[in-house]
Formats: sequence, structure tokens, C-alpha cells
Amino acid sequence: MEYIRIDNKILSLLHKGTVIPAHPLALDANRQLDEQRQRLLTRYYLAAGAGGIAVGVHTTQFEIRRPEYNLFEPVLRMAAEEVAKHKHSESIIKVAGITGNTANALKEAELAAHYGYHLGLISMGGLNSLTEIELIERTKAVAAKIPLFGFYLQPAAGGRLLSYEFWREFAEIPNVYAIKIAAFNRYQTIDVVRAVCNSSRRDEIALYTGNDDNIIGDLLTPYRFNVNGKKIEKRFVGGLLGHWAVWTAKAVELLKDIKEQ
Repeated sequence: MEYIRIDNKILSLLHKGTVIPAHPLALDANRQLDEQRQRLLTRYYLAAGAGGIAVGVHTTQFEIRRPEYNLFEPVLRMAAEEVAKHKHSESIIKVAGITGNTANALKEAELAAHYGYHLGLISMGGLNSLTEIELIERTKAVAAKIPLFGFYLQPAAGGRLLSYEFWREFAEIPNVYAIKIAAFNRYQTIDVVRAVCNSSRRDEIALYTGNDDNIIGDLLTPYRFNVNGKKIEKRFVGGLLGHWAVWTAKAVELLKDIKEQ
């Protein structure tokens, strides 16, 4: 199967690690989309030095996909248009949220690819009726449409618990290039890191923290595992966080300082 490939410059930045704010939704006093402020938010992140943006994700509100609002396409389009105007547009990682059952996820992936998004942040939320095997099959189908950024979302925010075996299978899927871990739990976080370290694709997958309760801890901690008699180390290289949607320039400084330790 042929996959859409990521530009080498984008892939290099993704693996080096960067600040990727989760883009909020700008509404006016009547709770309608405020296009001017929505675009200004994107410009703010770029001016603050963020290496990417994530749009249509939890911080943007999953409800934008409902037919009565129909805002998923506009917010993806506007963010992509603002990035395209930036002087370093070719170096900005664009991530689009991907949700829903397989059919819906495929539509969202196609729309994201149409607007030039490099990766789809694939959520397992709201799919409790599916087995882990079915979730893996869904992921494989979506990976054929857009390179993927895995997403472990905590149950309190609509996610679900996923086993080590699930993440072990997930990490072997071609076209998965990063995983955001927002489990808000040390043991579940370690499950994902250990699964990636045991994968044949461990060097192809970048880890990003989404653990708002442990951002600095994640970024400072080396995770080491014995894999077939060999010591394997993996680190979180950056963050994809709603927490970094404010004071973004300070988040950029923070990540730089941590990397210099």
C-alpha cells in the first residue's frame, strides 16, 4: 500500500520536538465563530515561535463537527490559510483532529489532507463499542489517507483505557509518526512508551506529552527499557497541549531550556 509521505523538513522538526498548541475556538458574544479572532489566534501561535498547530482537536471543541454548527471545515481552512501566509510556512507542522467511526474518520482525514495538513491526530474517544482490534483496523484505514499522530486521551475527557498490547500493535502501523500521550496517569503513560520501545518502528515515532499535570516531568524524564537484551531509551520530545494555547512564547522558551539541560 502506498502512503502519503511527510515532507522531510516537517518530519525532522517533528522528531526533534517542538511546541504544538491545541488551537481554541474563537466565538463572539452570540456564540458564533469570530473569524477575525480565530485567524489572529493562529497568527499569535506562529509569532510566539510555535513549531506547529493542532486544529479540530479537544481544545477546539469536538462539537464543531455537529451538523448544526458545521465548523470543522472552516476552522481547518482558516488555520491552513494563515500558516500559508507565514514566512516559514514550509516549516510549520499542521495537525488536524480526526474523530468518529471509520467512515467519518476517513472523511475528516481526506479534508485535512486537502488543506495540506501533515498529520491527523487520531482520537479513540467515543468509540467504546469497538474492540481494540477494531480500533487498530480503523487506524490502518485512516493511515492510508494521512500520516498519523496517535492520541491517548484520558477517560475523564472522553477517552478510554487502552492496553499495552493495543499500543504495541498501533506502533507497528506504517504512517504513524508520533503519539500524544494524555493519559494523566503514570502507569498508562509508561504502557505507551514501553510499547513504542518494543516496536520495530521505535525510531520512527516521536513522543509528545499531553499530560497537563506532568508536562515538565515528561519532558525531563528518560524512559529506559531492556528490549531483547538491549537498553532502549525514549524521551518525550515536545508537547501538543491545550495548556500551551496561552503564554505560548513562554512554552517555547521552556522547551528550549529543557532541551539544553
